[in-house]
Amino acid sequence: MTRRLQHDVRVNGSNGDTTDGRTTRAETARTRSAAPARPTKPGRVRMTGKQRREQLLDIGRTVFAERGYDGTSVEEIAERAGVSKPVVYEHFGGKEGLYAVVVDREMQLLLDMVTGALTGGHSRELLEQAAFALMDYIDTSTDGFKILVRDSPVAQSTGSFASLISDIATQVEDILGLEFKSRGFDARLAPMYSQMLVGMVALTGQWWLEVRRPGKAEVAAHLVNLAWHGLEGMERHPKLVGDRQL
Repeated sequence: MTRRLQHDVRVNGSNGDTTDGRTTRAETARTRSAAPARPTKPGRVRMTGKQRREQLLDIGRTVFAERGYDGTSVEEIAERAGVSKPVVYEHFGGKEGLYAVVVDREMQLLLDMVTGALTGGHSRELLEQAAFALMDYIDTSTDGFKILVRDSPVAQSTGSFASLISDIATQVEDILGLEFKSRGFDARLAPMYSQMLVGMVALTGQWWLEVRRPGKAEVAAHLVNLAWHGLEGMERHPKLVGDRQL
């Protein structure tokens, strides 16, 4: 009788659940499947080629603004993006290529904002629109402006910041040309005066970027005040008052 009981225990298991042992193994399998899965290590976020390129451009823009071209490395850009260096080279050929695309984009954005702001109206209002457009760009695209005003070691397809200012001045040139004609001034001087005006706004913008005082609207008002009333009081044939004539 004792030997029979020992035989039943070996076959059925210690808790006597089954007669052939198979249910015990099934219960074990269900228990394992119900257990919470082990957490997996977070992997690299998968992106399409276009998404990865945009991510690298955004990160590159931030780092270039923080450190300048010379202080930026492909290693840091790749690390911030969570990719290897070859991924950066694959998309842009290196730091120089990435920088060139960042700068080209910013220059086009600024030019579009200025030209889009010139919607017409009185000549003074057009000057206000041009001044506000540049101030808006500095305010909303601070990193981009920091990159643009630095001396660039890389040639861009859209040129340098100086050439961009020249492009914007060309838009203002038409405004001044009409104003000059209506007042009897030599309209051929309008391109030179437009360079002066836009250069004044650009340099003031660089100063305002650091201090942020007074407010943007007040800065624009003072810029236009100087420009407009300076234009109002212009002499047709200005002469130097000092001894130097050459």
